[in-house]
Amino acid sequence: MPHTAEWKVNLKLVEDEGGKTTARAELDTGTASLTGRGTARCSPGDQDVPEIGDEFAAGRALRDLGNRLLETAEHDVEARGAAPEPRTSTPYAWPM
Repeated sequence: MPHTAEWKVNLKLVEDEGGKTTARAELDTGTASLTGRGTARCSPGDQDVPEIGDEFAAGRALRDLGNRLLETAEHDVEARGAAPEPRTSTPYAWPM
């Protein structure tokens, strides 16, 4: 059966006085709402480039959101009496 859906992600970035950037990624599927969070901090010896902190914090928030979405899907599969497939992806050569 064909299926089309459009989910929107809202991503908010905030840098505080101390140079810490926090990101919050919110996904609303219409039936569920999930939130991922990420942070980044500029090292004292590094050049202050806000866009890089934004990229790290946003990437970490989106990664967290993705993990939460996968966990939700695995829970939904288990609730229907089936076992989820084992994760085989190994980002950065570290097993999941």
